[in-house]
Amino acid sequence: MSESRIVESAGTQNGAHRCGDHPAGNLCVVGNKVTVVLGAQWGDEGKGKVVDLLAQDADIVCRCQGGNNAGHTVVVDCIEYDFHLLPSGIINPNVTAFIGNGVVIHLPGLFEEAEKNLNKGKGLEGWEKRLIISDRAHIVFDFHQAVDGVQELQRQQQAGKNLGTTKKGIGPVYSAKAARSGLRICDLLSDFDDFTERFKVLAHQYKSMYPTLDIDIDGELEKLKVYVERIKPMVRDGVYFMYEALHGPSKKILVEGANAALLDIDFGTYPFVTSSNCTVGGVCTGLGMPPQNVGEVYGVVKAYTTRVGIGAFPSEQNNEIGELLQTRGKEVGVTTGRKRRCGWLDMVLLKYAHMINGFTALALTKLDILDVFPEIKVGVAYKVDDESIPHFPANQEVLNKVAVQYVTLPGWNTDTTSARTFEELPENAQKYVQFIEEHLDVPVKWIGVGKSRESMIQLF
Repeated sequence: MSESRIVESAGTQNGAHRCGDHPAGNLCVVGNKVTVVLGAQWGDEGKGKVVDLLAQDADIVCRCQGGNNAGHTVVVDCIEYDFHLLPSGIINPNVTAFIGNGVVIHLPGLFEEAEKNLNKGKGLEGWEKRLIISDRAHIVFDFHQAVDGVQELQRQQQAGKNLGTTKKGIGPVYSAKAARSGLRICDLLSDFDDFTERFKVLAHQYKSMYPTLDIDIDGELEKLKVYVERIKPMVRDGVYFMYEALHGPSKKILVEGANAALLDIDFGTYPFVTSSNCTVGGVCTGLGMPPQNVGEVYGVVKAYTTRVGIGAFPSEQNNEIGELLQTRGKEVGVTTGRKRRCGWLDMVLLKYAHMINGFTALALTKLDILDVFPEIKVGVAYKVDDESIPHFPANQEVLNKVAVQYVTLPGWNTDTTSARTFEELPENAQKYVQFIEEHLDVPVKWIGVGKSRESMIQLF
């Protein structure tokens, strides 16, 4: 075999290997791999807790999409921190937190969030020195949030049904980004006079579309001018920052997905979705990095299923079972404060999320919430008009008609919150975990049986 066809192990320093179709001696440097944590259902699976666990020995923790419509709760030393825009890994004083170009940033929201968490405990001390923001990230203005509210009102009046957005301006700013009329962090820091003109044009566009909109143009510009000096030390060219991180010394890089697979703009239960790609493809576009640097992809799965707001939900239990899951799980949205709808675990939905994301392992959270059920159902197939369908339907009307086929498993009627190893779980709880693994053909790496860091059982 000629030397040019030799492919060496990717395990050489920084992932360097010889590329099969290149002349001998040309090295393709893959670099450091990133570990990705993604929601596998409709969000609220407990991603923050998994990220917090992995962030304890990480060097960099990144957000790649979404905005302060996300909500991650982390409990450290009995203090509950709530994150919306900041990567929750920032709670580790040794971590560099990075907000990538795919994230949309409401600057007042960013600083309010930091202040709130600073007042709770010491976890966020010195956060401004640990945060890096991509200069290509788009800015959410106050008027985007006002537009979000007006649009929701219009949907309610015209169709009798809104989308149930968080009213954080996320949809309008991603719309402006796609329409090429948005403004980015680099614009704010470049020439403020030019930024002011473009800001006014954008504001007037919205005024013409929504005459009832009240925009304080000068007031918002004054506020934004104050943020220029505050954020300037944090802003970097995001692509170059990521390249250096991937190709410098060995580093543990963690990506914290916001929202979840079934809320993805392309693959979620459209139109009741978010406005960004919260599946694995969004990692590359939202940080400016090649797919070859994606390493482990961990899917976070709640031991049952929840959904905030409107939209099809095949395994929903709109009964005493759903109420018990809601109260035991304290299922209330971190961002909206809305009660979450609850139902049994849906394996069709999880298989679909796995098809898109290619999970290498799962984190199964909130297993303890099922401790009181004498039997537990798991959705394993869908039927439409008495015919089995092998896929997850794209169309909402079809999804609303789905009849879920369930398998009933025995419960364990035992408190699992003190378990710290897999062997300490009741036999039926172990069988429930194994059932999930076998059905998805993906191993479960962690099992959550409580709120604290210590209550995450690691299997391997």
